[in-house]
Amino acid sequence: MARADKKSLGESLVKEGIITPEQLKQAQEEEKRLGLRLRKVLVKLGYICEEDLVEFLSSKLGLPRIELNNFLIDPKIIELVPEELARKYELIPILKIGDRLTCSIVDPWNIFALDELGARTNLIIEPVIATEAQIKKALDQYYGTKGTMEEVIKSIDEAKLGIKETGELDLKKLEEITEEPVVIKLVNLIIMKAVKERVSDIHIEPEEDMLRTRFRIDGMLHEETSMPTHLQSAIISRIKIMANLDIAERRKPQDGRFTIKMEGRDIDVRVSCVPTIYGENIVLRLLDVSNALLGLNQLGFSREVLEKYQRLILRPHGIILVTGPTGCGKTTTLYASLDKINTPEKNIITIEDPVEYKLRGIRQIQVNPKVDLTFANGLRSILRQDPNVVMVGEIRDLETAEIAIQAALTGHLVFSTLHTNDAATAVTRLIDMGMESFLLSSSVIGVLAQRLVRTICQDCKEEYAPTQEELRDIGLLKDRTGIKFCRGKGCSNCMNTGYKGRIGIFELMIPNESICNLIISKAPTEEIRKKAIASGMVSLKEDGIQKIKKGLTSVEEVLRMTQEE
Repeated sequence: MARADKKSLGESLVKEGIITPEQLKQAQEEEKRLGLRLRKVLVKLGYICEEDLVEFLSSKLGLPRIELNNFLIDPKIIELVPEELARKYELIPILKIGDRLTCSIVDPWNIFALDELGARTNLIIEPVIATEAQIKKALDQYYGTKGTMEEVIKSIDEAKLGIKETGELDLKKLEEITEEPVVIKLVNLIIMKAVKERVSDIHIEPEEDMLRTRFRIDGMLHEETSMPTHLQSAIISRIKIMANLDIAERRKPQDGRFTIKMEGRDIDVRVSCVPTIYGENIVLRLLDVSNALLGLNQLGFSREVLEKYQRLILRPHGIILVTGPTGCGKTTTLYASLDKINTPEKNIITIEDPVEYKLRGIRQIQVNPKVDLTFANGLRSILRQDPNVVMVGEIRDLETAEIAIQAALTGHLVFSTLHTNDAATAVTRLIDMGMESFLLSSSVIGVLAQRLVRTICQDCKEEYAPTQEELRDIGLLKDRTGIKFCRGKGCSNCMNTGYKGRIGIFELMIPNESICNLIISKAPTEEIRKKAIASGMVSLKEDGIQKIKKGLTSVEEVLRMTQEE
């Protein structure tokens, strides 16, 4: 940052021709008379607007300008700067990395503020710029209501906010309440806690006598702090405003999204809102877009399956299907696959709903039904873009399936997903849709089925001798001598669940001549499955058992995710 005291703000504005010398002189006289800083006087007199002044300061001092409304600030960061100092200089801390504290400040030209802040915190101050309105709002939000989620809930004054016992409010009053610092603080605390605890989905669910909150962590829902019903309208409307949804519409489902920044990370939040008998139910899906994409070798593939799959994705044409239920990691596998084969020599195009990660060097298209940009229509357009590799987010209908299969037969490598329980069922599902079996046998070069199982917490992991029942459930009763499995005792690092994180279990079916003949003859799923296992396919359950033996997961987890077998 350029030293702000080399030239005054006023002189710099005159030099750049933004204000005249006469305007500067008059502003300096008002500055002395009113006892305000020059920048406030310039805005007050109308010589420059707040937005233009912020842009000027950002450019002149070489400082980034931020939208403070998009940031979630950890209360521990707020505690580093006393409230009286923050309000005195109109600044707010937003991020600490090592011995450096990033602060958003109204007047970065005020080096006295930066020097005093550095001395009080014993940290190196890195200023960024935001508007005065945003900083004032943040000061009220973070310093005006302190404490945990439970303390904030207890501190809310119903009478002051004008909330009725039923929680029903007229639109104007609702809009006012959603901007109250205490309401903003409460919603931010919910999201902040979720991000810290690695939550994938936040469920905010109205009940008859409370507003229930649940977090999905590693695929399992956990109860969180419940809130009184009189906060329902305010909390749900605040989230809808953040997602740019219509707070007046409470009768039909709505979908939206927003992005927040927390501790230097970009968090994409997808919001789904549906009406229920007790009010609107909200689910927020959190996606940390600043996380690096996982490589194929980080997903949990065994060495043998990984080698086979990597050879498969290097094929010049054909269709590869990834199958499994919602939330089993199919998209992560597809992204890792595309990243593996992404080279300057290949033109890779995707059509997705939604686009979850931005992949460098890959053209990605977002489905948009409002303009009739469906998977099928988008795929037709993609094939006119001279692609080598195409990824279709999901095959949902016969039309999309037919275009994808034809693309695979005409020299393209196609990736897509299906919602089926195992690899063999993917083929019969497409036949049920109306696909010709001989086309499938000619185009499908591989089907990968997967699940996600929770991994045992490394901080409380212990060995134990499995029971006969456990061995019988996974087919190891004959080999019970000396077998040791692992489990998590439960600790603070895993929220006493014994698990932390997840890993994939996989089965990879590569159709050979025998399997292709079964596909052509429209053989039952079980017959195709048996032939695939006889040809060397390791089933989901068997892959899970191998991970149990390695101490990565538990018998309960593998049985939970493969019980349909």
